[in-house]
Amino acid sequence: MNNIFAVVLAAGQGTRMKSKLYKVLHPVCGKPMVEHVVDNVRSLDIEKIVTIVGHGAEMVKEHLGEKSEYVLQSEQLGTAHAVQQAESLLGELEGTTLVVCGDTPLIRPETLQALYEYHHEQNAKATILTAVADIPFGYGRIIRNDNGQVEQIVEQKDASEEQQQVKEINTGTYCFDNKFLFQALKQVKNENAQGEYYLPDVIEILQQQGEIVSAFATNDFNEILGVNDRVALSQAEEIMRNRINEKHMRNGVTIINPSNTHISIEAIIGRDTIIKPGVVIEGNTIIGEDCIIGPNSQIVSSQIGDRTTVTNSVVLNSSVGDDTAIGPFAHLRPESTLGNHVKIGNFVEVKKSTLGNDTKVSHLSYIGDAEVGNDVNIGCGSITVNYDGKNKYKTIIEDNVFVGCNSNLVAPVKIGEGSFIAAGSTITKEVPKDSLAIARARQENKLDYAKKMK
Repeated sequence: MNNIFAVVLAAGQGTRMKSKLYKVLHPVCGKPMVEHVVDNVRSLDIEKIVTIVGHGAEMVKEHLGEKSEYVLQSEQLGTAHAVQQAESLLGELEGTTLVVCGDTPLIRPETLQALYEYHHEQNAKATILTAVADIPFGYGRIIRNDNGQVEQIVEQKDASEEQQQVKEINTGTYCFDNKFLFQALKQVKNENAQGEYYLPDVIEILQQQGEIVSAFATNDFNEILGVNDRVALSQAEEIMRNRINEKHMRNGVTIINPSNTHISIEAIIGRDTIIKPGVVIEGNTIIGEDCIIGPNSQIVSSQIGDRTTVTNSVVLNSSVGDDTAIGPFAHLRPESTLGNHVKIGNFVEVKKSTLGNDTKVSHLSYIGDAEVGNDVNIGCGSITVNYDGKNKYKTIIEDNVFVGCNSNLVAPVKIGEGSFIAAGSTITKEVPKDSLAIARARQENKLDYAKKMK
């Protein structure tokens, strides 16, 4: 099979974004747009991906990691110059090279595959992905000859008035015969309004050599949206959000208000789960079947079991079992693990703790750095006192413990199985199994004292 390579152009700073963050690292539905591009390319049977980096090179490498190889374009002298930087890695190889811009996160893997297949069907040395734009201003125009064959691509600033009327535009995505590409790049000149080396000039060079140049049109103009400023970023976010939500709905998830629901592209959601308005699901979140999420909940990189509800709450980097209820107004901080049939009620915060099956923390409590067993009841206003101002300590609460309201468990401390903590106690020592612990001052009533105060 023909080897497929890819060059991803990601060297530009993106001054129109007016941002300290480099353009291609701006997220779309929670993932940097250059990572969308690389992941879409990787879905093909790709032999090698080379990402051209420049501004923010180290940050781009950090995000993409081993998904790609990298070459540096130290000076941004145009798209042809950028691709030419990959010659040391690709120049001598036989195969087909896809060139894709790192700021086009909406291009689908299916479109890239279709472009590649069309390129080979036509036996072409270059194939351009094109689209028809109602308002083509700003795009390079596809100029065809009388036979309908692609003759050249003319950039907006170099186009004549007649050429500017053409509505078929260059999307900036191409397929090339790899060796022909790098041979033609040596002939590209910078005699244009910008003084740059344009990759589209390779098309005209190949035409002049009598090689076949073809064009493959996408029917979805949204796919080729290049994100150059915050307005385009918001448009890409909306389009991607709609795609993601539609995919989940077609797979059996109910989304009450899709326009007000934000789901990351990596998220997995089971059938018959209901997503209510205002929900934000980020990262590699997995949600089971028959859940109810929201309204106004945020779940980040967490696992939620089947038949669980999360109401007006935040769940961060945590794991939640089946048939569990969270909220309203609860906060699961990172590294929390909840078992099955657990209840985390209103204004409860859990941090870096494990709660066993059938345990309940119904309201106004803080559980931090704790191991809580099965069938434990923690009363209103109780807290694990895990921090002494310098170090964090662990609280261990064994199975079938009852913690009365407004109790302080001062870590490090262990509460034995089946024991009771009297309401209002401050526990500083281990409580043995099946014991009752009371740690509070004895009540004293001073008769008629209130009258004296008046």
